[in-house]
This record gives sequence, C-alpha cells and structure tokens, in this order.
Amino acid sequence: VKETIDNCLHEAMDLDGLRHILEAIDSGAIRTVAVDNAQPSPLSHEILNANPYAFLDDAPLEERRARAVQLRSTLRSDFAGGAGVLDASAIEQVSKEAWPTVRDADELHDALLSLVVLPAEPGWQVFFEALSAEGRAIVLRRGGKDFWIAAERLTSFEDPIATVRGWMESTGPVTAGELRDRLAFPPAEIEQALATLEGEGQVLRGQFRPSEQSQGVEWCNRRILARIHRYTIGRLRREIEPVPALDFHRFLLRWQHLAAGSQLHGADGTLHIVRQLQGYEIPAVAWEPQVLARRIARYGHEDLDRLCLSGEVMWGRLSPHSAFEDPEGRRVRPTRIAPITFFLRADADWLIADAGPSEAAMLSHAAQEVLNELKTQGASFFGDIVRVTKRLPSEVEDALWELVAAGLVTADGFENLRALIDPKRRRGEGRGRSARPRHAAGRWALLRRPAASPEEERAAKFADQLLLRWGVLFRDLLARESLAPKWRELLPVLRKKEAQGELRGGRFVSGFTGEQFARPEAVELLRAVRRAGTHPEDTLAIPNADPLNLAGIILPGPRISALTSGSLRLADYVLSEPFLEPEAAGAAQ
Repeated sequence: VKETIDNCLHEAMDLDGLRHILEAIDSGAIRTVAVDNAQPSPLSHEILNANPYAFLDDAPLEERRARAVQLRSTLRSDFAGGAGVLDASAIEQVSKEAWPTVRDADELHDALLSLVVLPAEPGWQVFFEALSAEGRAIVLRRGGKDFWIAAERLTSFEDPIATVRGWMESTGPVTAGELRDRLAFPPAEIEQALATLEGEGQVLRGQFRPSEQSQGVEWCNRRILARIHRYTIGRLRREIEPVPALDFHRFLLRWQHLAAGSQLHGADGTLHIVRQLQGYEIPAVAWEPQVLARRIARYGHEDLDRLCLSGEVMWGRLSPHSAFEDPEGRRVRPTRIAPITFFLRADADWLIADAGPSEAAMLSHAAQEVLNELKTQGASFFGDIVRVTKRLPSEVEDALWELVAAGLVTADGFENLRALIDPKRRRGEGRGRSARPRHAAGRWALLRRPAASPEEERAAKFADQLLLRWGVLFRDLLARESLAPKWRELLPVLRKKEAQGELRGGRFVSGFTGEQFARPEAVELLRAVRRAGTHPEDTLAIPNADPLNLAGIILPGPRISALTSGSLRLADYVLSEPFLEPEAAGAAQ
C-alpha cells in the first residue's frame, strides 16, 4: 500500500511539483487568472477521468469511460493521431434517432412544436393537410421558401434563436451555412443565434464529421454530441445492444417482480410495488388478487391496510371520468371495474389531475347528497353518512361507489373499498364468527385535488415515475398510461436527465422508433435477461388487468382490454397461443 501511494503521489501526480506551484501562487510569483470556458481544459482531463487511480474504482471500465465521455467533445479530429475522430456511422445513427418520427398528423404536429418551422416535406403533405384543415398548422414563406409551422408557434416564426434551438435539439452536427440554407435566415442572425446557444451551454463548436464531409466550423447540440461519443467508443455496441421485444417483456416481468423468484415480501415490498405502480390505474376489483398478490410473496391485506391507515399510502381514481368530459354523455355509474390507483401521499400534488371535475349534473341524487355531506362535515364514517343523509345503507353504498368511480372520494383505508367490492359482505352473508363486518371502520373523505404543479416540474416527476415503472422508456409504453404527460412534454426532461448522467439514451429495444431512455440498473438487468436465454418449461399467466398486459403494444397480436376477464398465457415468459386463457373469476365479472 505504501509503495502504491508513493507511486501515485510522486510519479503519477508529481506532488512535489504541485507543492512548488502552490507556494509560488501563495508568494505572488505566479498570478492566477479566472477563465470561464464551456469545457474543462485538456490539462484537467486526466484528473477528472481518474486515470492514475482508476483501478481503485470498482465500476466496470465501460462505466468509467461513459462518465468521461463529455470531456472528449472538444477534441480536434486530427488530435493525437485521430484520438478524437468521431465515427461517421455513429453520427448518422444518432442524427436519425434525434430527428422526429412522423407516422400520422399528431406526430407531425409534435415535430412542428419541437422544430418551430419545417420546410415543406412532400412525404408528409397528407399529414400537414389534415393539420391545416383543423387549424393546427399553416404555411408561411421566408426567403422564397414555404415553411410549415404549428399554430401555437406563430410568434416564433421570425425568432432565429428559438428556431435554431429547436433544430439543434433534433439534428446532428451542422454548419452555420447548412442551417442558413434550411431555415432561410440571414447569415448574421444564424451566427448570432448559435453564439447565444453556445453561451447557454446548449451547443458546442468544433470539427465533428470526417474531414471529407466537413465544410468548416460545425455546431452540435451538447446532448447529441455526448451520445455520438458514446457510440463512437463502442459502449452501446458492447453493453446496450438492442434486444428483441420479447426479451424486453421478459425483462419487465423481473423488473416489476412478476417473474418466478423475483417477488418481494412484507410491508416494505408492498410499499415498493405501490411506489413503482403509482399513477397506473387498474380496475378496483383486480388490484389485490391479480396485481399485488402476484408481486408480493404470501400477500396479506394487513400490510396494505397498515400503509393506508398510517397515511403513507392513498388510493383513488385520478383520471377524469369520461362523463365529466362530455356533458351530453352518460352518467357516472357505480362499478367494480372503476379504474383506481394507489399512490404515496407525498406524491399526491403532482399525480392528481390538475383540476377536479364539475360533478353536479352527472351524479345521482344520492351521490350528490353524500358528496355534499362530505364537503360540509369532512371525513365521515359510513354510519354517520347514513344518519345525516337519512338514506338506506344500500343507497349510501351505491352512492359511495359512484363517487369512487367518479374520482371524487377516497377513504382512510382500502378496507372501506373492500367492503363495497365483496358481494358477500354487501349481502351480509355469513353467520357468527364467519360473518365479516359489512362496513369498514375507516372514514370516507373527499379526494382533494391540490393546486396544479408547474408543467415542467410535473413532467420531471412523471419521467422519474415512468422510468421506475418500466426501467426502459419509449413512446409506445405510454399507450396505457392514463395520467402521464404527452411524449413531447417528457422528451426535453428525459434529454436533460441524460445530459446530466442520470439515465442512458440510445437504442435498447429493437422494433420501436424514436428515442429510448433507460435507468443504468435497468440496462444491467436487460443484459442479464438476454444472457440467461430461454427456458421453454417455464410458464406464466398474466391477468388482463395487469400493467404487463402489453399484447399489441410490446407483444405480438391484438390489444386485449384490461377490463376483460382472463389472462395472457406465456411460455418462458413469452406470449403463446391462445391469447386469452379464461379464469374462474374474472376482474370484470
């Protein structure tokens, strides 16, 4: 150990020389000057990379390289015999990934919001015409060229900074001349916009493409350039090789603790599952038997009750009921398949929908009376509600069910809802000790909706939540997320987190377009699942109400509604025929 320390201090680091410099600075023989640079100086790279003592770091070599990847972004391509050369195929691949994917009019609208303006594209003309007919996009001219622009972006049409920022976030290395040709802004405005973005740390200048393709100084978004570097050093080819969709689904079964041997235990395990699935709405009747009981070994409802009664966990419907969105539509009806979710009380502010519904016309008279009683008296026991409203217990039960389905009330514990779900308890069946209490002891209360969180903050929170739920995140996984922001709102947050090193960006699952992001630990598990191979003797049934019912989204075949009874039958956790495997008791019955 002493020899190692001596080698580090006097050979690798030159401690004596450092002492001499510090003494000279202290005496005034050496004067220091502060310089504000966009990147660390090349002289500091070795220290920041921890090269002399990297053998003490137990992280894999590729992980240590990944942490240092952004330091290489300003190396000249001809430096040290080509040490900083970027791979042309990596530039091309990342440029394609960053460019918006347009498959319908809505995706074209998202692209226009990101890019600000887009030169008329013949291949997307039919989508633009649909947007134009709806008043969501128009054509404007500049420099003799037609540009498409979203109606929401009209004020930014003559703003070169906003336009260049949008384009730099969606394209690879470009020169100022190439931007000028595409966007038809005067050269001086393009140069000024690039300089402004450089000052903000959004873009970097250098020579990034091979010399035969380069036409002078090039510019590239910092995040995109960092990804190009990672591709260039081969990290993604070695450790993030895209896996097929079926392997990804096998990964999800382990990530969400549904695969054999991955289940959790006790109250801590229940809390972890709630934290992972919060914000994902599932039919109320299916939560315990079909979701929690399959993820928690020897599940008992006492742990969930304890978490609810302690105030740590809440439950309720958070998405708006369709009856409130369509005044001419149907009324709210009490139903055992009303979608609800469990969530942590600490996260209620950003999970609960921004504004509560206007409940007046769409509720029954009994439900309105119960709702008014809860507004007036606050949290109340079932017996008190019956006494104050002077209605039959069965009428109050139906009213509470209706209010739960509408997303207007919750209760201290889940036992309150269990009492309504269980038909035997509602009928009062059982005698003596076998008879369970018809009504729970907990109180019913309004599901209060807090003031709206700032959109950016809510998007950041939801991005973290979705990554915790799925491990790897891309647009298609939002298909059954009823509360999540739109993908275009999540994308800037995910890109920022990637630039900060909190998550990885790249291509993790093959067969899906657009950008993909993953938590570092998810990448490791994904690799382990791929290495493990298949075991045809393993089988698993996934209830249709389960979040991992991804038929038609990740798995092949048509989509299967979460409201239907039955389950998906998988061999080695891979979907096999038939798609529907009836169960004795379905969630929708």
